[in-house]
Amino acid sequence: MDWLPVSAALLLTGALALCLGGFLLPSSDDATDTLGIVQDQGGQWLTVAVILFIASVCLTLGLPTVLTLVERRGRTLGLISAIVLEVGFIGTAGFAMLMVFFRALVVSDALRDNGLDAAASEAGLTAFLYVWIAGLYLGELLLGIALLRARTTPRWVPVTLVLHALSFTVSSVLPDFLGRAMILLLVAGYAGIAIQATSPASRRRFT
Repeated sequence: MDWLPVSAALLLTGALALCLGGFLLPSSDDATDTLGIVQDQGGQWLTVAVILFIASVCLTLGLPTVLTLVERRGRTLGLISAIVLEVGFIGTAGFAMLMVFFRALVVSDALRDNGLDAAASEAGLTAFLYVWIAGLYLGELLLGIALLRARTTPRWVPVTLVLHALSFTVSSVLPDFLGRAMILLLVAGYAGIAIQATSPASRRRFT
């Protein structure tokens, strides 16, 4: 089986699903808003959870495509970035399951405002969220640097990945719509990886 086109397609599908989930995820400022969103928009909340889970699976299966572009120069850094990214992808699946569980608690009236505030500040949950976010953004940054060193893709591909990773540092001061739109850089970068990995020149080099 020629697995590379399938893996590349899954990589792009996962990036698009992650982008869609980011756009559809309702934003809130405090615990009261979050509870209201889950109660009033439970269907959308559950849909986002399913989309994020699909994104996690597709990105994981698409990760081998990335490794074909860092076989020589940047190989070590590429492998490290793949491991870090996989932590982020697994964390995305965990976050999706956490969303489903949270909705079940709200629907069953087992969670109140004060309970949500206490849960959100719990050390274990906070650590999980930080590791998940760090895996996604740090892995993307390392991948962009590895691709710059490997020189197996057009320069705009790693540049878009690096720019998206660095956008996290200023996301708190950006308008909500602009912060969400920055994920399009991630989609563009992964699309470039998928196209380059399945191009005839890269296929000949790989085989």
